[in-house]
Amino acid sequence: MDNIIEYKGWIIAGVFILFFAWEHLRPAISANNQTWRRIAKNLSFWPLNIGLSLLIILPISYFASQHLLWERSSLILLDIIILDLFIYWWHRAMHELSFLWRFHEVHHLDEHLDTTSAVRFHFGEVFFSSLVRAVVIMVFAVPFSSIVIFETLVMSFALFHHSNIKIPELVDNILSKIIVTPNIHWVHHHAVRKDTDSNYGTIFSFWDRVFKTKSATRRFDAMKIGVEGRKDVRFLRLLVKPFLRIK
Repeated sequence: MDNIIEYKGWIIAGVFILFFAWEHLRPAISANNQTWRRIAKNLSFWPLNIGLSLLIILPISYFASQHLLWERSSLILLDIIILDLFIYWWHRAMHELSFLWRFHEVHHLDEHLDTTSAVRFHFGEVFFSSLVRAVVIMVFAVPFSSIVIFETLVMSFALFHHSNIKIPELVDNILSKIIVTPNIHWVHHHAVRKDTDSNYGTIFSFWDRVFKTKSATRRFDAMKIGVEGRKDVRFLRLLVKPFLRIK
């Protein structure tokens, strides 16, 4: 188990460095609020969630994988599809249920998108997600190895589709038929609520087409990022915001 987790950490670190360097060398969109202070604030969420993952999330997932409701052969592609479908519905629930939105809004209050946005998640959201996912793991008999592989893919794809990298339009059009690209996910962060409540996919883009939650809006350079009618706040205020209903 330790070796799998170690590989996961190194892969994610490598993907982060790749896209972080890429978006600073060839950014798709320039932004005045792309400051080092903002980057530092976003990155401050990462050690909190890494610690939570090692102490709580991974043990919960491992426990669930050892208490499956039935046995089956490991089929990694099937496992990835199952878990990605779960994340689609979980992500959608975080937008539609006010209690969950209070935690998820911390992610959306970011007023620019780049690789650091992909690690800006409130620890409460991460914790609740792991509890619900544990049920999915047991019901669909997902082995622990598939869980770690999926988590590695999810983090890598999140870094990719939050990134501010410049991709040729033809390449993006081809990729977006199957996977979520920056052009798709940036619309999800558009500070217009009807767009915010769309494009929920994480790895596969076709879930939004299947369940009719794909936005018709196309990404444009002047697209305002964030939450409609809200402003971003400081790190410590973001941590307590879901519990105190701070506006």
